[in-house]
Amino acid sequence: MTPIKKVSLMAFICLLITSCKDEKVQLTIIEEQVEAPFDMASIKSPDFSNCPIISIVDKGAVEGNQQATEQAIQAAIIEANAAGCGTVKIPEGEWLTGKLHFKSNVNLHLEEGAVLLFSDNPKDYLPAVHTTWEGMECYNYSPLIYAYECENVAITGKGELRAKMGTWEKWFGRPPGHMNSLKRLYNLAAKNDNVEERQMVNDSANLRPHFIQFNRSKNILLEDVTITNSPFWVIHPYLSNHVTIRRVKVTAHGHNNDGVDPEMSQNVLIEDCVFDQGDDAIAVKSGRNQDAWRLNTPSKNMVIRNCMVKNGHQLLAVGSELSGGIENILIDNCVVEDKASLFHLLFIKTNERRGGYVKNIIMNNIKANEVRNGVLGIETDVLYQWKDLVPTYERRLTPISDVSLTNVQLKKGNFMSRIMGQEEEPVKNVSLINVKVDSLLGEQMIHENVIGFKMD
Repeated sequence: MTPIKKVSLMAFICLLITSCKDEKVQLTIIEEQVEAPFDMASIKSPDFSNCPIISIVDKGAVEGNQQATEQAIQAAIIEANAAGCGTVKIPEGEWLTGKLHFKSNVNLHLEEGAVLLFSDNPKDYLPAVHTTWEGMECYNYSPLIYAYECENVAITGKGELRAKMGTWEKWFGRPPGHMNSLKRLYNLAAKNDNVEERQMVNDSANLRPHFIQFNRSKNILLEDVTITNSPFWVIHPYLSNHVTIRRVKVTAHGHNNDGVDPEMSQNVLIEDCVFDQGDDAIAVKSGRNQDAWRLNTPSKNMVIRNCMVKNGHQLLAVGSELSGGIENILIDNCVVEDKASLFHLLFIKTNERRGGYVKNIIMNNIKANEVRNGVLGIETDVLYQWKDLVPTYERRLTPISDVSLTNVQLKKGNFMSRIMGQEEEPVKNVSLINVKVDSLLGEQMIHENVIGFKMD
């Protein structure tokens, strides 16, 4: 063999070794069949057990040093993504950080005793990203944790995600600058589908960011983590598919602090969670008005089961942003803690601007002590501050049908069912089977424009 051939053979061996080193790890996707009274695909979630683990300490994270920690986490996310998949490990300790942006095939894992503490400096959430505000797309402050067009992402572990609240609490109010920005966004969303023109970061807009937003993503897992405080909605799967939220504990008592807001999302499982909220525990949404008509994506095929609510406005809210349509929602075997302060167990809300539709909403096996209003509320004229703030550009009513409650026990409430349908679009096919209120303070049924109501 000539020296030239030896060199060629050695080069071939080196190339082979290099290619083996560069071969990316294969991520496992688990498919879980979820029992539901409607057709529902198996829900896909990522399994990172065979993926490399990258500690943020090895990337330069330092407790109390926000810049070093944020840079270390982002470096670990990039490395995990480049490897094909990976777990970014947050070890025990309190780690101050700013925004975190996911890439595909990454698991953010918080070990027991780990706290990721998020800054309350709005500048730490710039530049603005493609996000939403109450059902309208815009460019605003980045969510504290943000995944955009990602797949196979997870947040796991028994650690805690916590938001510092100093600035955000000051932004809870609705001063004139904030209301003017809301009007501007509403008008832009109604008249123009160019989202890049909807730049909402300015000195007086004060549009608070979400804590966690999965935007246009799929195969998402949240498991075991504790989430404390939030500037705005806590967990927001938006235009996303295959979402599993399991054994998550949320405590957030600020303004608009819904626990989970699945919006224009499909194939969602929420189970064994605890919600202690300043707003709705679970609020299913599907966009607002013209924006949602443009995106044309319903929220559908969701199962919520075995959860506990310690506080909130509603156990399950549907709307009021529901212009893309909402269907096939099951909430089953959930408990409201005795000391909780709720308005309804199920509240469906819309108005003449929304359009969309609501159908096949199922609530089974619920136990609660006391609510301020009643078991079921359906209202079709809910506009809040928007009623006189902005005009109705196009009137579209919301068909609501096939709402079923079975085996619901409430100890005390003002009514069992209050349904305010519209003469032009009555609410249809509502059934209450074995629904009981032990101490009824007002009328049992308060109904207008309802067709096909059944109680047994």
